[in-house]
Amino acid sequence: MHDLAHGVARFQQDVFPAKRELFSHLAAHHTPHTLFIGCSDARVVPELITGCEPGELFVIRTAGNLVPARTPGADGVAASIEYAVGTLGVRDIVVCGHSACGAMTALAHGHDLSGAPAVADWLRLADASVARTPGTADVPALVRQNVLAQLANLATHPCVARALARRQVTVHGWVFDIATGHIEDLTAAAPLAA
Repeated sequence: MHDLAHGVARFQQDVFPAKRELFSHLAAHHTPHTLFIGCSDARVVPELITGCEPGELFVIRTAGNLVPARTPGADGVAASIEYAVGTLGVRDIVVCGHSACGAMTALAHGHDLSGAPAVADWLRLADASVARTPGTADVPALVRQNVLAQLANLATHPCVARALARRQVTVHGWVFDIATGHIEDLTAAAPLAA
């Protein structure tokens, strides 16, 4: 906690004053251009890897960057997607998987998750990704299949389906390599600039 307190003090003394005008604008405006759905992994920091300023990304982070298909009932991921697309009008949606993903590693290697029942239940949302991945224990292949599966799940959300049909939003599937900083765009013909 000591490090966090020092970080807050540094933010208040150095960062905030340098960006005072930006934060003043953000206090009255919430207009992110992109919904970024990434993994909860602490090594994947959306604003850092995209070079975005506060206010530019609407971020959802879940274990394994999983996006449940739309179902009736309360769902924080669905509510966040609906708000970002339907209310804020984001123009792009990125689903970003990453190298060395603990969730995908657990699935690819068949780890015993009986001691973490909530994690095991959550990761069942990736069963289709596992089924579509050729070979066993191929974590990079599973990460890629999982990103593509989550893009398909996004389309089950009515607000996303409408926005796609009206060409108001574009979806992107990325894989971030932690060791190299490289981002592979699974939905583009050409790779992202290195």
